[in-house]
Amino acid sequence: MSSTRNLCFTVLSLALMIISLTVILKKWHFGLREKDFGDAAPNMDLTPDRHKLLQQLRERQQEIFPFYITSRQELSEHPTFPNVDGEHTERNKTLIRAKTPDIGCSDLNGMTVVDFLGAGYTKTVLKAILSQGVSVALKSVNDQGTDMRSCLEDFKDPRGCQELVSFKLRKEIVLLQRLQHPNIIELRGQCQDSALVGGIMAVLEQGTPVQMIQLLQRPWEERFRVCLGLVRLLHYLSRSPLGSVALLDFQPRQFVMVSGELKLTDLDDASAGDPACGAHSDCLLLFPLRNFTVRCSPRGMCEGLNEMRNLYNAYRYFFIYLLPHQTPAALKPLVDQIMNATGELKQSINKTLEAFEEVLHVYKSGLYLQNMAPSIINDYAVLKGMGTVGNLEYRCWPSYSQQGCVLSVYNATEAALICNSHPQCTGFSLSGQKAWTGRLLASFRSGFSHLVPDVSSTVYVRRARDSAAGL
Repeated sequence: MSSTRNLCFTVLSLALMIISLTVILKKWHFGLREKDFGDAAPNMDLTPDRHKLLQQLRERQQEIFPFYITSRQELSEHPTFPNVDGEHTERNKTLIRAKTPDIGCSDLNGMTVVDFLGAGYTKTVLKAILSQGVSVALKSVNDQGTDMRSCLEDFKDPRGCQELVSFKLRKEIVLLQRLQHPNIIELRGQCQDSALVGGIMAVLEQGTPVQMIQLLQRPWEERFRVCLGLVRLLHYLSRSPLGSVALLDFQPRQFVMVSGELKLTDLDDASAGDPACGAHSDCLLLFPLRNFTVRCSPRGMCEGLNEMRNLYNAYRYFFIYLLPHQTPAALKPLVDQIMNATGELKQSINKTLEAFEEVLHVYKSGLYLQNMAPSIINDYAVLKGMGTVGNLEYRCWPSYSQQGCVLSVYNATEAALICNSHPQCTGFSLSGQKAWTGRLLASFRSGFSHLVPDVSSTVYVRRARDSAAGL
């Protein structure tokens, strides 16, 4: 009896939400105005093209609509439907305020556009400085893009085409409000104004496009960070507030880098919910070189299909290029296991994330150094409170500095081990600078032309005879 009441309550709540959202959507510049399309005028004689355009607009509306509806779990934990008086509770108001972006149309007055960041079939992205001095990325409808040109050729209706093409950006804004994660670009605001092309603009935190060639030149630690962030994102998407989310257009161009962190920036091709099926053959994943099949569940769903699609795309676009190259020798077995498991889809995203977190733990904790002799540091004279001046540097790869050899180390003993393996190295210095993992950054040198007082630095000089000339 209790479960029946709960089910009725959920159905009633969803019905109330659907009614409310229908009103909102009709008012939200969706181009379904009665005077234009005749929803309330069934006798209006629509041309075939006009009818087709209206149909596409309705399809886009139906595509976005489910993203407003909370999951069954959210309904029980964070109900956002009106109460019996038609008003939101204080708890709901707090939840809504927490998800409301700060920047609106008025904040865009006086902004300065400083750069063109890119354009695609549907959207244009500009870099702008707001009057408050905040740097943001502005995403708007590309009125010269392929989607707009194609629509105008088909329907000869500029206003209707602006509405139609704007749906991808509208969908993206809704998804950015619903899906919030450190590896998803932050939506800082939006502006809905009929004077804008498409009637809407998204205000995002600024990032730089992913350049795989540049990433390949970065230290392994930085490349591992990119892959770890991606796995954490995919784990979140596998159980998001919208259910399991698939990134149907999974490409490096859909991501940007923000302060060394990989972030998903294009969500307009995302799909929520595993697809329905009638047989196992309906649950097929097709890739250029591999095919995979998941089981059709008794509920008639390809459960895990979205998760597996995302994971294999992460493997073929990111892991295969960024993970194996220059892996620290002690971590190579762990990384090889990750590569084998993801390349064959032998593990779930849960297990994959556990494997990545294990690599991170071993790397940060220095556990891989257990077999290293601590006495190796005795080969170095330690000069505390001293820094280095001069250009007696040599280059190594991959390095945190293009002009020298700066590598991540767990401690001075590991730095001594690295210096011993470089024929030109006569010493190194530690200044307290750290990588994102908290590991120290050591600067290796072929000599020290000058030493100067520096309370934050310690210099280690090899006691070898051939290093004396460098002092």
